[in-house]
Amino acid sequence: MLKYFNIESIKIACWVNNSDFDARKQSLVFIHGSGSDHSAWSHQYGRLHKKYNIVAISLPGHGRSGGNGEVDVEGYCLWVNKLLAIIDLESAVLVGHSLGAAIALRFAINYPQEITGIVLVGGGMKMPVNPFFLEFLKTNPPEVSAEVIDLICKYSLAKENRSKFSAPLQKSLSQSSVEVLYGDLSACNNLDLTQETGEIKVPALVICGAEDKMTPLDFSRQLAAGISGATLEIIEGAGHMVMLERPVEFNMSLDKFAASISAAVSGEG
Repeated sequence: MLKYFNIESIKIACWVNNSDFDARKQSLVFIHGSGSDHSAWSHQYGRLHKKYNIVAISLPGHGRSGGNGEVDVEGYCLWVNKLLAIIDLESAVLVGHSLGAAIALRFAINYPQEITGIVLVGGGMKMPVNPFFLEFLKTNPPEVSAEVIDLICKYSLAKENRSKFSAPLQKSLSQSSVEVLYGDLSACNNLDLTQETGEIKVPALVICGAEDKMTPLDFSRQLAAGISGATLEIIEGAGHMVMLERPVEFNMSLDKFAASISAAVSGEG
């Protein structure tokens, strides 16, 4: 169900379990990518909510959340930290996609004591954005932004999946303002954690679609190599929106990793 949390007079919308959180269960906190919202994870929380405590965040300025968004990863990281302090979940694993992966990385560096693991989907230590996308959004009026959103969707999906997923992805991205989308992409473009990723000590799973053109596979390989003990999962037949394009395979990888965290926390591992 959708629930609102009040943070500094801003309402932050999150999809959470219908019932109260169960202290005996592992908690998964999902953070979406640029211009998206909590619904990006519908194929995950729709299938995993009975097994895990779920919080799928709509960042400020996205979906039904208030606020105006941020222009850097650090700003979003602060919001996530404030939200987790209010929700007070035990042993939470952050699951971030694209911009969300960048936020999860920064969170693991800044607040490692607050989480038990991270899942980084379509991310990297650096995440350069196609300059055309940024220039187009910056210089063109909002009414023509659909053109660049169409291109983003094309780049975000494996060719074989475009006919099935382009329309819902376009609808999702079109809900954010041009200013918010530009800020999100700028935050990704300005990211550089190459000197800090080695500091991460929490367990990490890196997932990438084999046909990811937005954040190519080499970025995920470098990211996994840069985090001690990290596991890399490459999912065939998927692009940047791997959790949407191949949800069964994605959920299996996520479930296996979350189970390993649960076992370690309980002392069974």
